Amino acid sequence: MSTRTKSVQKTQRKQILNYNSNMQYKTKMKTAIKKVLECKKKDEADSLYKNAISIIDKLSQKKIIHSNTAARKKSTLSKFYNSL
Repeated sequence: MSTRTKSVQKTQRKQILNYNSNMQYKTKMKTAIKKVLECKKKDEADSLYKNAISIIDKLSQKKIIHSNTAARKKSTLSKFYNSL
């Protein structure tokens, strides 16, 4: 922690909390994507695919991931889902 001012210390505390919170969201997204990519049949992947796209959209809306990153992840998922 910084020893400068109270406002800097508060900002650093908030950054740590935000970082931990964002990492939880990102790991949730990554596991959702992995579950879709592990599916072998389209009917199994249907609900998982919709869930993963929903999570990616929410993270993009909250600015946790960049919009281009979200588009790229959704594109790769869509290609895989359509190939089943």
